[in-house]
Amino acid sequence: MDRKMGCKVASLVAAGACLLGAATAAQAEDTKIALGMSGWTGFAPLTLADKAGIFKKNGLDVELKMIPQKDRHLALASKAIQCAATTVETHVAWNTNGVPIVQIFQMDKSYGADGLAVRNDIKSFADLKGKTVAVSAPGTAPYFGLAWMLSKNGMSLKDVKTVSLEPQPAAQSFVAGQNDAAMTYEPYLSTIRANPQAGKILATTIDYPMVMDTVGCAPDWLKAHPKAAQALAQSYFEALDMIKADPAKANEIMGAAVKQTGEAFAKSSAYLRWQDKAANQKFFAGELQQFMKDAGAILLEAGVVRKQPENFGAMYDDSFIK
Repeated sequence: MDRKMGCKVASLVAAGACLLGAATAAQAEDTKIALGMSGWTGFAPLTLADKAGIFKKNGLDVELKMIPQKDRHLALASKAIQCAATTVETHVAWNTNGVPIVQIFQMDKSYGADGLAVRNDIKSFADLKGKTVAVSAPGTAPYFGLAWMLSKNGMSLKDVKTVSLEPQPAAQSFVAGQNDAAMTYEPYLSTIRANPQAGKILATTIDYPMVMDTVGCAPDWLKAHPKAAQALAQSYFEALDMIKADPAKANEIMGAAVKQTGEAFAKSSAYLRWQDKAANQKFFAGELQQFMKDAGAILLEAGVVRKQPENFGAMYDDSFIK
């Protein structure tokens, strides 16, 4: 083969590789993901990955859908979404109640970002007996958090009266003078922190570390789109890198999604810890499994599930955080 012919062949090979790369990228971009979440501060890196173009860079077309936690499993069951961000015990409840979902990476751990606010005359959990607590519906993180805290203090949900309110209105109504207590989370918990005349924070996840969030996806979708799932996890970790590299810009973007300034968002996020790849690997190595078992007992006691959860191994897959 002469040099001229060799160059032509090389050019054709290069062109073919280029076209193949373009086709692969286009195919990846065609993999659409609808992900259900809420305005919870811990989920904000997903918003950052979306607004900063990280998802797109990694070949994903992600639609973030704001769906109340109590309804997210219905969206998953109807295939309106393929993935969801929610608390670990919620994944356990969904799986146990017939809506399979597989956790693929951890997002955050709450360090004071979830809490129980009470009137100033309530000194202890014992004083809550017979009182009215505003809290989200059964199957949500605030409901579980309240059940967990009560259980750790020798009480149960039967000892209090509950009024079903989502975290934001629960906080707002408490500040307005309604109900004896409210179970809520950031950024809404800061509304109560800023109004000490309305009440105080009796306990948070610093005292009771039981709020940790993961992203999970439908098992059939995961089986069909493992590369997209890998890219989803990687996008989250890259969003955390951006937060470290340019916190001011990242906080402005994340804060805007929940109508906060960058400064206010930074204060809210100080009450949680986002989990990088190393933290994920440690969490999935044992802590996750133990917490799911502990949570299962509380879920059963609270009536969120009707039977003891089983087969915890089917509820997570750590291959996407390697």
